[in-house]
Amino acid sequence: MSETEAAEAAVTDAADDAFVENVTAPEGSDGEGARPSKVERLEHEGDIAADYLEELLDIADLDGDLDMDVEGDRASVQIGGADLSQLVGRRGEVLEALQELTRLAVYRETGERSRLMLDVGGYRAEQRTRLVALAEKSIAEVQESGESVSLEPMSAFERKVVHDAVAAAGLTSESDGAEPKRHVVILPA
Repeated sequence: MSETEAAEAAVTDAADDAFVENVTAPEGSDGEGARPSKVERLEHEGDIAADYLEELLDIADLDGDLDMDVEGDRASVQIGGADLSQLVGRRGEVLEALQELTRLAVYRETGERSRLMLDVGGYRAEQRTRLVALAEKSIAEVQESGESVSLEPMSAFERKVVHDAVAAAGLTSESDGAEPKRHVVILPA
């Protein structure tokens, strides 16, 4: 086993041991069969993802600060710091790929599919704000004209943001088309 493989194994073992030590059984139980709470499992996912991403930043010789959180029913990891635009790529394509690789790293460790959300340099937060504004403008157009409006092709994340904004406004929407031209259609009431 090489020195790097030994170090990686030690880090993985230490993370696993720390997770097991931090998970406590419900009071009054003997601990057998006790499963970590959903929040604890999501925090563990975030820790695995943060370790994976930290290693990736080291390999790429990039400086970045990682912040892990649990938002709703998913773990969330944000990478901030200096110019990290190469981790976002054109229209977020590198970010999407990096998120999928990180989800695979979590799956490899937990054996469970992850819905982890990754953001780099606030890109997704800014994108969410822009998409909500676009949805609001399109909703007003649909309400005024009474006709459906088709938006430009979007990623699954982008479509979800628009669908949520449309639902909050009391209208309905659907996704139409096949990747990579899948897009949202906002329907009149």
